[in-house]
Amino acid sequence: SQYCHYVAGLVGIGLSRLFSASELEDAIVGEDTRLSNSMGLFLQKTNIIRDYLEDQLEGREFWPREVWSKYGKKLSDLAKAENIVPAVQCLNELVTNALQHVPDVLLYLSRLRNQSVFNFCAIPQVMAIATLAACYNNQQVFKGVVKIRKGQAVTLMMDATNIQAVRAIMYQYVNEIYQKIPLTDPSSGRTQNIVTTVQKLSLSNGPLVSRNGLSPIYLSCAMLLAALSWQYLSTVQASEEVHTGQ
Repeated sequence: SQYCHYVAGLVGIGLSRLFSASELEDAIVGEDTRLSNSMGLFLQKTNIIRDYLEDQLEGREFWPREVWSKYGKKLSDLAKAENIVPAVQCLNELVTNALQHVPDVLLYLSRLRNQSVFNFCAIPQVMAIATLAACYNNQQVFKGVVKIRKGQAVTLMMDATNIQAVRAIMYQYVNEIYQKIPLTDPSSGRTQNIVTTVQKLSLSNGPLVSRNGLSPIYLSCAMLLAALSWQYLSTVQASEEVHTGQ
């Protein structure tokens, strides 16, 4: 978490302060550093979880020792076929840990008032929850690349334009995770607890509806913001590799 704080949490805090300083958002957005930090941590942890195999092949290790050491002697051991059961259990614990940030993400997004700022912040977050749902309890994380479908990504970009829609998206994907929780998984109780918490938060603030009927020009702007958001995330990752000398 400390590593994620430095490479992503601080970026979230800095951006939030810019949003407030420019008066695009209320002062509370920039002042509440805990929520801003969670926005960054949720994205970075998701990237680290998803990129296990790619990082292993390129000699990088980002999964936290305090977690993976419970499931194997070396992090690289998790990629071995004979270790797939503990490997997936480790994966599920990390996904559960990342999900702990979702309540903060929802609260942060609920405070935003500027549409462009909302799109910029919300789109990477819904991409992240969809990615976590795809990775959860999925052996493919240790065998190849797990990505959300292009059509799925476009739908998320177009839908994530208001807090009600984001709550609906979060509800949908944590429910997908809930349906896949193995009863024998060591983290199953914690996973069920955080999923239930997110479901309640998603349902307690209005109906689960998406905004429809947006103009083509508006959708184009939303897509552009999404592309910029993902470019920003790629830049952050490239920067962290330079700083770690890898």
